[in-house]
Amino acid sequence: MNIGEAAAASGLPAKTIRYYEEIGLIRPKRDSNGYRAFGADEVHRLAFLNRARGLGFSIEDCRALLGLYDDTSRASEDVKRLAADHLARIDTRIAELQAMRATMAGLVSACAGDGRPDCPILEDLATGPLCAHRSQSRRE
Repeated sequence: MNIGEAAAASGLPAKTIRYYEEIGLIRPKRDSNGYRAFGADEVHRLAFLNRARGLGFSIEDCRALLGLYDDTSRASEDVKRLAADHLARIDTRIAELQAMRATMAGLVSACAGDGRPDCPILEDLATGPLCAHRSQSRRE
């Protein structure tokens, strides 16, 4: 099948499929005319990538997961470790979002939202502490 059919079958846009080929996640065969030719195995790998990316796995995690998927002598502990590391990153992000939400809820609640110019939201943005992940990334 061509890239459009593979896109429809896997749920991925053709542009994403081209990108995955460019970075070596997939290697579709080529017809004699040079067009990509996707078989059932390639479409299955694309669907696998779509699901993994949908769960938030990074490209490098996906590369590792595909390697583990292809390795019939793999140990499930390797897969579990990769997934557990990803789960820990998700939990960290959830905690960051909950803290961000609490801060925003407090700011929205503190703002009168009337015609006066004073605004605790703008005051906090101008003078409040930097977010931990923002200040860390600025140091790197």
